[in-house]
Order: sequence, then structure tokens, then C-alpha cells
Amino acid sequence: MCIHSTTTNKTDAVGSFLRPEALKKAREQYAKNEITATELKKVEDEEIIKLIENQKEAGLTALTDGEFRRSYWHLDFFWGFNGIEHFLKDQGYLFQGEETRKDSARLSGKLKFNPEHPVFESFLFLKEHCGEDHIARKSIPAPAQLFAELVRGDNEDYVNKFYPDREELFKDIAEAYHQTILKLYNLGCRDLKIDDCTWAMLCDADFWKTMAGEGFNRDELKETYLKLNNLALENLPEDLRLSTHVCRGNYHSTWAASGGYEPVADTLFAKEKVENFYLEFDDDRSGGFEPLRFIPKNKKVVLGLLTSKNPTLENKETIINRIKEAANYVDLDRLSLSPQCGFASTEEGNILTEEEQWQKIKLIKEITQEVWN
Repeated sequence: MCIHSTTTNKTDAVGSFLRPEALKKAREQYAKNEITATELKKVEDEEIIKLIENQKEAGLTALTDGEFRRSYWHLDFFWGFNGIEHFLKDQGYLFQGEETRKDSARLSGKLKFNPEHPVFESFLFLKEHCGEDHIARKSIPAPAQLFAELVRGDNEDYVNKFYPDREELFKDIAEAYHQTILKLYNLGCRDLKIDDCTWAMLCDADFWKTMAGEGFNRDELKETYLKLNNLALENLPEDLRLSTHVCRGNYHSTWAASGGYEPVADTLFAKEKVENFYLEFDDDRSGGFEPLRFIPKNKKVVLGLLTSKNPTLENKETIINRIKEAANYVDLDRLSLSPQCGFASTEEGNILTEEEQWQKIKLIKEITQEVWN
């Protein structure tokens, strides 16, 4: 397999895809105890195999399982660690005009690596069905995202109970992640994407006043998030392609935060130990391209210029012109193109059809062929 072929294929995707009706029905049946876990997995397997073939036909090189085995892009992964429990809060996440379901993750003890984490089995199935000519890409939420969840509201009471010393918590988060990443690597993973909303939320001061109160210190949080992520990502094999995806929230076609990358660019872009940045740039809420000046010359950017939030197809020339504008800050050969986020960060999915989802990917391919031949 050509491990680095994603550097030449400029058509990319963030990773989650709309859940097919058969899968939605099976998950509902499982929740009502009408089918077994084995029967649910059979449906998941069948739909993931179909999705893999659809991605191949669409011209994607790095393939995902669409997060079909998850309800959330982040919480399901958190629940797989030892020392974390699934529970319901009084309120879900607040998005523009909508509130999510109330699920959350909080500490039930010391946080530890779980050698039986579901992510390993799901990766092996993906890898098996990708074939030799495509890359099995795994996406996991960032260590910083886990920390943000553990201290969200009264979740922090449990952190105080088990980790009165925050440095000890940082160490355990980083170690649990590091061991998880190394096991994925040993199972054959060579393309790992770290999804991370924390940075984009920091760009929105109003959002953080709601999350952390009036007295939050953006610079302190930037250093905390950088420390957590980099501790987990240090001393990893050189042939593991590491990337991060940053967006401002993606739930049922709504969003959570606004603001350009300028407040965090000097830390995130310049110092995080990844080689690729998947960045949301689909509307005015994302700001301009100027913060890309902080991207080091040896790193790449995947421009999320097409929205996954609605079915309207973007104007091809407008997207091409925006790519050229971004190339003023990052060389064109270090740029690629994708949607701004996944099509279904949670199983609810965004408000468009599967056919419209693939039309977006098709348009991306047409644009990349025209821009990069």
C-alpha cells in the first residue's frame, strides 16, 4: 500500500457520513432490545462495506468507516477508556437554535488505557475491507477534547475527587492516548486524524464565557490544550501520518461557535505535533486565511471550503478562487480540499440526503482535478 498517497490525491473528506436507513433502524431496534448486539453489528458491518465501496468510487484515497459504530464523534471513544463512565447531564450541548442529547462522559476512577477499547476491533474491520490500494484512516477525538468534557460543568466535581492534582490528570490522559495510538499503529494504522473542537471554541469569546465563566484565561487554556495533545503525540513512529481537524461544532446542520483562527493560530498551527490541518472555512464564521501564515513550511492544510451542513452545491469558480487566495499563505502544493466537517458528527446527521452528500464529494473531485490536474 502506498502510505503517503494522500499527499498527491487532493480530494479528501473529514470522515463521518450520513447513517443509512438500515443502520438507523437497527440502532433503534437495539435500543428497544428488539435485536441483539450481534445482530446490530451485522448491520453495521454490511453498511460499512457499502460505504467503503462508495468512497472508492468517489475517488477518495483514505477511507473511513463513516463512524457508523458511534453515536457521537467523541463520546463513544471516551467511554472506551477505563475510568470513564457514560451518564446523562441535565442539559445537552447548546448549538445555534438546538440542544443536543444529554449524554456526557465523566470520571469514575483513575483514567487508564483499555487494551479492549472498541476502537481496535473497528479499525481492524476497516483495514481488512479497504484493500491494498487504499488507506484505512482512523479518526479519534483529541486529548484536549477529553479534558474539556471532563471539566464541563459539574463533571469537574469528579475530576476534583480523583485528580486534585491536575498535572496527574494530564499525565494519565496523555498516557492512555499514547498507548491507544501505539496499539492502533501496531494493528496497521498509518493515518490517524485527531478531531478537536476546543481550539475553534476558544476563538469565540462569547462561547467560552458560557462554558467557563467570565474569568476564563484564553492563553492558559491554549497552553493546556497544546500540552495535552503534544504529550500524547510525542515519540510516535515517523511513518504515522498525523493530522488534526478543527471546526466550530457540527450537529444537525447547526453550529456552536464563531470566529477566525487568529486567537489560537500562533499556538495550534505553529506548535502542535501534527503534519496536516483539516480546517473549517465554509462561511464567514471561520474568518479569513491570514492565520495560515503560522503554518510551518513542512506542514499541509486541507481546506474545508464546501459545507456539509446543507445540500446546496457551491459555485466551482468561487471555490477555485478561494483556493488561490489561501495559496497566498500556504503553497498550493501543500493544500488539499474537503468539506468543512463530516456529514454526521452524531448519528442524527446533517440535513441533506445521501445522494446530496456524494454530490458534494463529486464536486470536490472535479475542483481538485481542475486546480491540481
